[in-house]
Amino acid sequence: MNRVRVWDLPTRVFHWGLVLCFVGLVATGQYGGEAMVWHFRLGYAALSLLLFRLLWGFSGGIWSRFSTFVAGPASILRYVRGEGTARQSVGHNPLGALSVLALLAFALLQISAGLFSDDEIATSGPLAKMASGSVVSFATFFHTEVGKIILIVLVLLHVSAIVFYRVKRGENLVRPMLNGDKEMAEPFESAQDNAGSRIKALMLFFVCAACVAALVQWAK
Repeated sequence: MNRVRVWDLPTRVFHWGLVLCFVGLVATGQYGGEAMVWHFRLGYAALSLLLFRLLWGFSGGIWSRFSTFVAGPASILRYVRGEGTARQSVGHNPLGALSVLALLAFALLQISAGLFSDDEIATSGPLAKMASGSVVSFATFFHTEVGKIILIVLVLLHVSAIVFYRVKRGENLVRPMLNGDKEMAEPFESAQDNAGSRIKALMLFFVCAACVAALVQWAK
C-alpha cells in the first residue's frame, strides 16, 4: 500500500472549522434572542472560510483543487456504472464532488441571504438597509425558511454517504480528513503540505477575513 497525503492541513482546518460554524449557526439561529450576536459572528467566520476555500480550490494541494475533482456528466456516469478510475478515488470522487460543490454553493447563498435579512424585530443583516424592501423580504424568507432546510438536507446526505462508504465499502472517509493521509494501492502524487503552503493558506485566510470585516464595517 502507498500512503498519499490527500488533504493538506489548510483543507482539513477549513472542513472542521466549517462543521463547527454550521452547528453553531443552527443552534444560535434556533435559540434566537441574545444568541443572535454569536449567530452573526459565526456567519462572518463561515463566510471567511468559504471565501478561503474558493481561493484554495485554485492554489491549494492537488487533491483540493477544483480542477482535480470536478467532473463532467460523462465522467460521473462512468463512475456510477462502476467504470471509474483509481485516480478518481484518491480525493473527492465524482459523486462526492457534486456534494461538495452543492454544499459550498448553498452555504454561500445562505450566508449572502443572511446579510440582507431582517426579522423586523431586533435583528437585521448588515446589508439589509442598502436593499429594497422586496429584496430584504425575499432574502429573509429564503434564509429562514428555505436555505436552512436545504443545507441541513445536504449535510445529512453528506453524512449518510460517509456512513455508506464505511459500512458497505469498508472505506473510512473521516480518517483522511483528520490525519490527511490515505492508503492507496497505487502510488499517486501527494498534496503539497509543508510550512510554505500552510503560511500561504494562513495569509489567504487573513485576507478573506479582512475582506469580510471590511464589508461589515462599511455597511454600518
